[in-house]
Amino acid sequence: MKPKLSDVAKEAGVSPTTVSRVINNHGYLSAQTKQNVFDAMEKLHYQPNSLARSLKGKKTRIIGLIFPGITNPFFSELIEKLEKSLFLQGYKVILCNSADDVEKERDYLRMLLANQVDGIITGAHNLGIEEYQNTNLPIISFDRRYVDKMPTISSDNLQGGVLATQTLYDAGARQIYFMGNPDQKGNPTDKRLQGYRQQIEVLGLDSHVLPIYFDETPMIKQASIRRLLEKGQADGIVCADDLTAILVLQVAAMLKIKVPDSLKVIGYDGTDFIRTYFPDLTTIVQPLDDIVMMLVKMLMHRIDNDEQLIDEGDFILPISLYRGTTI
Repeated sequence: MKPKLSDVAKEAGVSPTTVSRVINNHGYLSAQTKQNVFDAMEKLHYQPNSLARSLKGKKTRIIGLIFPGITNPFFSELIEKLEKSLFLQGYKVILCNSADDVEKERDYLRMLLANQVDGIITGAHNLGIEEYQNTNLPIISFDRRYVDKMPTISSDNLQGGVLATQTLYDAGARQIYFMGNPDQKGNPTDKRLQGYRQQIEVLGLDSHVLPIYFDETPMIKQASIRRLLEKGQADGIVCADDLTAILVLQVAAMLKIKVPDSLKVIGYDGTDFIRTYFPDLTTIVQPLDDIVMMLVKMLMHRIDNDEQLIDEGDFILPISLYRGTTI
């Protein structure tokens, strides 16, 4: 049978009120009394009811994370770094994988609100979810603003597109293509595409976009890439993410296209994983550590000060270039 608070009190030789004060760290208690209670909790495998504490005005010390998935190395590292940083602040996390499913994200958001989490960090790809607008819960977003008065942390995706395009041009490419999703407004990929088009115009070149969608399988992406490379028209490719860039390199190798002599390729994200296992790939690096620090710092500020309705604007962090051998 699940132990009760009264069982812990009996085992520790104290009153239930004292056990409650130890759990909630309220009032002065001797070190020995605290230790007796903790020992009793451990012996009986007693877990405090976080939800019940939240209903009494206490924090649950739980943060909800809503992201599109964990298979992409960028989101994997971002989530891992967020979990570590929040743990050091005394918080546990509930991870919600929203994919590109609006209803799934809406259900997850309702679940987090029902469970009285202390705050949410969201980096999902779905827009137009009214539940974000109808809550006073502290919420910080990554890469896009879902509703008014929600702080947004992102890297400079527009400048990333500019830098990637200019880097290829400086390396001698003149038929420069962009590979990514051209249709999803509000997506950070759209900013990268804007940066590409902006710089292409500055350079006086023709714009070329090959649609590659986030939810396509690698096989479908490879087929699209192969059709392009077989035409022999592109001599430079800006990829909206590193995984697409790796597929380009794989297809180029199958077609015996020499990189970087005949084709120059640049990716986007620059995670530790990519730079460790694919060090040859030139890529635009997002400052993950700084992004995590700002997301957690802003969320803690809102939780501690209960200022979730103050519009603190957007925070855009600078990107950088990791130069491999693909340009």
